[in-house]
Amino acid sequence: MGRQIQLNAQQQKVVDTLSGPLLVLAGAGTGKTRVVTYRVARLIETGIEPERILAVTFTNKAAREMKERISKKLGGRSEAKPVISTFHSYCVRILRRRISLLGFPNLFSIYNTGDQEAAARQVLRDIKGAKGGVKPSDFLRRVGQWKSAGVRADEALDHLGYDPNDYIMAVAYRRYQALLKTLGAIDFDDILLLTEDLFSQFPDVLKAEAKLFDHLLVDEYQDTNLSQYRIIKALALPHRNLCVVGDDDQSIYGWRGAEVTHILNFKKDWPDAKVIRLETNYRSTKQILDWANRVIAFNKERHPKQLRAMSEGVPPIFQQFKTSEEEAQRVVAHIEKRIKNAHHKPSDFAVLFRTNEQARAFEMEFRRAKIPYTIVGSQSFFDRKEVKDIMAYLKVLCRPQDDISLLRIINTPARGIGATTIRKLTASAVAAKKPVWEAMKNISAIDADPRTEKAVEGFRSFIQGASQRLRASFTVENLTDFIEKTGYRRVIEHLYPDPEEQKTRWNGVGDVISAAGAFLKERPKGTLVEFLIETSLGEPEFDSEKEKQLASSSVMLLTYHAAKGLEFPEVYMVGMEEGILPHKRSVADMDESSIAEERRLCYVGMTRAQKRLVLSMALGRMKWGKMRPSLPSRFIFEATGQSDNPHYREVIEKAAKSQ
Repeated sequence: MGRQIQLNAQQQKVVDTLSGPLLVLAGAGTGKTRVVTYRVARLIETGIEPERILAVTFTNKAAREMKERISKKLGGRSEAKPVISTFHSYCVRILRRRISLLGFPNLFSIYNTGDQEAAARQVLRDIKGAKGGVKPSDFLRRVGQWKSAGVRADEALDHLGYDPNDYIMAVAYRRYQALLKTLGAIDFDDILLLTEDLFSQFPDVLKAEAKLFDHLLVDEYQDTNLSQYRIIKALALPHRNLCVVGDDDQSIYGWRGAEVTHILNFKKDWPDAKVIRLETNYRSTKQILDWANRVIAFNKERHPKQLRAMSEGVPPIFQQFKTSEEEAQRVVAHIEKRIKNAHHKPSDFAVLFRTNEQARAFEMEFRRAKIPYTIVGSQSFFDRKEVKDIMAYLKVLCRPQDDISLLRIINTPARGIGATTIRKLTASAVAAKKPVWEAMKNISAIDADPRTEKAVEGFRSFIQGASQRLRASFTVENLTDFIEKTGYRRVIEHLYPDPEEQKTRWNGVGDVISAAGAFLKERPKGTLVEFLIETSLGEPEFDSEKEKQLASSSVMLLTYHAAKGLEFPEVYMVGMEEGILPHKRSVADMDESSIAEERRLCYVGMTRAQKRLVLSMALGRMKWGKMRPSLPSRFIFEATGQSDNPHYREVIEKAAKSQ
């Protein structure tokens, strides 16, 4: 917020309120970091010893920025520094000193994902009912959900969900925790839970830790989960000098345990708390904030606040396109046109989307236009396993001598061509200086058993037949039929036991078919080879230094979650449709709290824009090779002040019925 020279009246109030509980409702773009910096500096200036101030936030980046700003503000006037840390780093310090009380060694290990998966595999192997039914990664994801909600291993059986494997995972959860303890290890989520356990089971420990500080400041308070909330409250109760900064309108992490009720109920927890609202926005124009303010006002459970702009600008634009492909083409063409203007560069633009799948069409168009882009906060469409696998199949159909693609899918799904056979085939091919495909022609030379020979010959025959068919007639129908016959659905079912995850992954396969459908619509006589060339045009290969340069000079493609905390001169919010934003899960649940979080996502997206905001939708989207009609997002009606439009209620009702 370097554009500000002086603090405004509300910011100054925050800086001057130095005792007692304080809730700072810092709206988007209102100078939150600057105010926090000034407040910590003021505390030190009034005689508070720096080391008796604890400031906690959620990310290392935020903690680092806060440290740098405070250090710069203090100008080296004191060697002592306030304790500025993430929640997890601070709690690890406590555990290093006290965890022996819970039966762990003080020199405990913190397991990374690989370590956790090894422990999970051992536990799941020991549970007969889980044989082949639960994948370690799925088990660990479920355990993470329980832990984020404050559910311990001995409580999990009372918190079963709809997943048929939940009972098995609850039993395994208890064994998993016991194994970690035996190994003298904890995982990332345990850091908070065990700190909370220390405080609740050993009051003297809590008393000693709380005595270390006279002031506690919490950033992004709306993102706290149950354990973090309890830890903060316990530490602050003795001195009551608790300042929390956040914005309930930007609470978008409910899916990972964050509870917006913590910031909404702050006055109930601390009845004497002062509440200061930062509502002067230094980022966006009045016209952009008018739309954002109207949207978020539809959330009933919120602290009332109204962002005020410091500048005027052009009104936001809402555009409708016939298809998602046309949406991508027109948006990218518009960005390309503006980049050609000397006043604009690629990094001035951001394209925001709700789901990872939406990025695919934009990637292709940016490649075609040779505009550098960087995907943030989501995996590239072309980097997802299921997409890589299907594209590898298509590459093998065109050129079976492509060893990299062939070896990727030769036993995916499992078809009786095991690791030993693949190793022998590869060795034979290397010795003969020929592709693996050629070695497969003479499978008997590697001394394979009859069943393996039959499997290899069957695979070669399948690829040859499909190659002839698809290269002769590249159609959506033939492509769909080929993918079904590969048996790839079995891969997804095996790797992802969770039905929702299976659906998401299989939809990624469907996106390949939709991409082919869009390609053939534009080029009816297009071939499989041409489609593969089209999808790989301009695929960048950069070393790490070049990647850094690209990120600072490219259009940003990112999800709403990844965009939080960022700002861009021009923002394009794409796919503004029911079932996308709000997401179809929220619409299907008909749960007001779920819709409220989707509305906050929309609000976060709008308030990323500094000067220009463009929202768009496709009237139809290709799904599994067929065009499906779309409905405009309810948030469009709300933003434009048309909630009394009869179509508004009609859209909501139709969306609910279609799920």
